[in-house]
Amino acid sequence: MQIENNIKTNATKPIGEASAGKPGQMAVGSVPSKSQNASVGGKDSVQLSIQLQSIEKKLGNVEVFDAVRVEEIKRAISEGHFTVNPGKVADGLLDTVRDLIHRGKG
Repeated sequence: MQIENNIKTNATKPIGEASAGKPGQMAVGSVPSKSQNASVGGKDSVQLSIQLQSIEKKLGNVEVFDAVRVEEIKRAISEGHFTVNPGKVADGLLDTVRDLIHRGKG
């Protein structure tokens, strides 16, 4: 038994080459060249890129958690002073489950 590939694709075309359409129109899934990029976004595109890079730098320096609070909790656990509030844990679990169920429906 022999299987033949009779499906014609655009896989042999270089990235960024439009298959059919108006001049200057990009093919779906293609990557714009530098000249196309400049004509599409121009100065606004460059400005936005600079702003995004600035925001990324600022966010890279922000701690995701409170290191001081983590150390306090570690110390309380090691000294045997840390107490778990089962009601608060249960409420948190229920909130998480509700959120997951709500996201699944939407």
